Amino acid sequence: MTATLAERAAELRKKLEDASYRYHVLDAPDIPDAEYDRLLRELDELEAAHPQLATADSPTRRVGSAPSGRFAEVRHAIPMLSLGNAFSNPDPKPGEDPDKEVRDFVRRIDETLDRGELAFSAEPKLDGLAISLRYEHGVFVQGATRGDGASGEDVTANLRTLKAIPLKLRGSGWPEVLEVRGEVYMPRADFEKYNEHARLHGGKVLANPRNGAAGSLRQLDPAVTAQRPLSFFAYGIGEVAGGALPATHSATLALLREWGFPVSDLATVVQGVEGLLAYYQRIGAARDGLAFDIDGVVYKLDDYAGQRELGFVSRAPRWAIAHKFPAQEQMTVLESIEVNVGRTGAVTPWALMTPVQVGGVTVTRATLHNADHVARLDVRNGDTVIVRRAGDVIPEVVQVVLEQRPPGTQPWSMPTRCPVCGAEVVREEGAAVWRCSGELSCPAQRVQAVFHFASRRAMDIDGLGERYIESLAEFGYLQDVSDLYRLTLDDLLEMKRRVDERDGSIPETVKAGKVATKWADNLIEAIDRSRETTLARFLYALGIEHVGESTAKALAQWFGDLELIRHLPWPLFKRVPDIGGEVARALGHFLDQPGNQQVIDRLLARGVRITDARAPNPKLAEALDLATLLLDLEIPKVTDLRAAQLGRAFADAQALLDAPVHNLVTAGLPAETAGALVAWLEIEANAGLLLRTAQAQAELRARLPERGAQAAGPLDGKTVVLTGTLVSMGRDEAKEKLEALGAKAAGSVSKKTSFVVAGSEAGSKLAKAEELGIEVWDEAKLLAFLAQHA
Repeated sequence: MTATLAERAAELRKKLEDASYRYHVLDAPDIPDAEYDRLLRELDELEAAHPQLATADSPTRRVGSAPSGRFAEVRHAIPMLSLGNAFSNPDPKPGEDPDKEVRDFVRRIDETLDRGELAFSAEPKLDGLAISLRYEHGVFVQGATRGDGASGEDVTANLRTLKAIPLKLRGSGWPEVLEVRGEVYMPRADFEKYNEHARLHGGKVLANPRNGAAGSLRQLDPAVTAQRPLSFFAYGIGEVAGGALPATHSATLALLREWGFPVSDLATVVQGVEGLLAYYQRIGAARDGLAFDIDGVVYKLDDYAGQRELGFVSRAPRWAIAHKFPAQEQMTVLESIEVNVGRTGAVTPWALMTPVQVGGVTVTRATLHNADHVARLDVRNGDTVIVRRAGDVIPEVVQVVLEQRPPGTQPWSMPTRCPVCGAEVVREEGAAVWRCSGELSCPAQRVQAVFHFASRRAMDIDGLGERYIESLAEFGYLQDVSDLYRLTLDDLLEMKRRVDERDGSIPETVKAGKVATKWADNLIEAIDRSRETTLARFLYALGIEHVGESTAKALAQWFGDLELIRHLPWPLFKRVPDIGGEVARALGHFLDQPGNQQVIDRLLARGVRITDARAPNPKLAEALDLATLLLDLEIPKVTDLRAAQLGRAFADAQALLDAPVHNLVTAGLPAETAGALVAWLEIEANAGLLLRTAQAQAELRARLPERGAQAAGPLDGKTVVLTGTLVSMGRDEAKEKLEALGAKAAGSVSKKTSFVVAGSEAGSKLAKAEELGIEVWDEAKLLAFLAQHA
């Protein structure tokens, strides 16, 4: 024997003990199960070939790891042993049996018992945490983890929180003492929901359902466990006293189900080795669709007499084996972190990796979810990572192997510019998602942008569905929304011909030389009709983040003109009631992108016309001053009081910018506030924004009509609710006409409602109005009012 073999055995033992400690004690595994199994098999083979290398504390002699010490110790009356593993070779050499390990398992049993064809209980191997449940006189008295097989941890209080575990057995006939063994697991859907909530709220993301189950059950506070989505399946028994159980494992499982324990519906009895292999194939094919994770199947000789005759080896029964599936977690190297821009502009990081087989599939890409997730993992280019693929779930990077991090790596950060269009990538305060602000001009968002632009409440282009938009974009007819207004009839017909050729679905009428054109004629007419629109509809159609119909209407009512709106700095949008900093900044980011402005230019050049442009609302004059401007800029520590003091002390923004610190203190600011203001102004972008906004304020004041020059609408300050069916016009059209006269349309009736317009078949809203004594208009009164103010 060479020193090298001894050193290798010692190295393997240390790696396995370290991995076992991290898994069982710290709940923080650092290698995937497949890597642990590989190392254990290597050590097992090495010790078998060289028995003198084996040690009493070798991981090959143990089941798990010692308890953490945080919970009371529980000695198992009957050891909770692990199972030997069998693997099928997915790529056997010519003449090699891919299922040799399973056949050898059956052959050894057959040679010992010599009974002819053997019956086995076949069950899924759940990927969770093994536990034992002790019942005395039918009542749950103690629950423990497997631990090192000889002793585990007392987690009774935590197990009591699991609804799947009966606290009292059902029926009758159970032994005085019954120890039931099974697996606590976390269902996939609940695991994904838990992690999604954690990502959105900055919580700890669980690496996988197995880790989630183990960590949840070993919380010191049972209330935390109670909040976790845990479940349980029973799969066997331990100590039994004062009673008897059936002669077979399968009959025992059926009896456990009668006594109130959940048992997997996938457990069944099969005959011989061919029955085992057929079960493995069937469960493997169904694996991705299961509600829980499994990492293989378990075969157990069904009759207990045979089990007792076969007995045990050092750490596993001879009568049972786990037939493992291809691992769903593997280690590989993350070569680079890239970003993808989705249809809605969400910018999502993903990992490009050295190809690796995960769950039987070659994986080269994996999701990193969002920038916060990357930061929590601290994953970097060149890292060795654990990647997981479970079922149909997109592969994801779940952990970094820090011990293998190459020197000189740097933390990753989100790019500041969209890789597709070059627009600014922005993130709202408190949000997890970063977005490309080039909504109109970004090719990645083209289909979504056009679909929204053409929708009924936007430009209302009837007949332009998503499938047509996708095809027009695919074949190069649409680069952005402005291209809608240069489409021709020939373009539409040519697009349809190319789609039919691509899909191999050319109609027989077309083959005969008859081409339907009515649909294309109607679509061209609908596009032409949309060229004339209101400012509110146009603003809504642009698809600006957070700018819905009501915000678009408010912008139109207060500023009145597209050319004014599109060149305003974002703080001035806060002058509109109900528009706060988040919406104002979203408007600013959108309008700051040259690509978006160029698309607006092309829309206007191609015939889109705003029909209701007017002067800004005179009420804007009430807050176009320096004090309000400083508040709208959201400068740290500048409150209403401090802004008012600065407004009185300085003539304009330039005077404030030029003022030394002592002048700020003289104006009444505390030293701390003055320091914060100076620090903010020293940032060039902030100083520029202050001056640009002050200049825009002055220009806006110059465009305001004289007080009283712009008469208030007849419905200014009135809130109206529409209900029922109108004969002469749709409710949307009626709402637009009332809003044009100054009304605010609401969706529900309250004491603040000024009047209700009720058409035929009006329901609960009309009843509510009558109950509150609110004025009700019928359609005739509405039409008369609109005619009077036309």
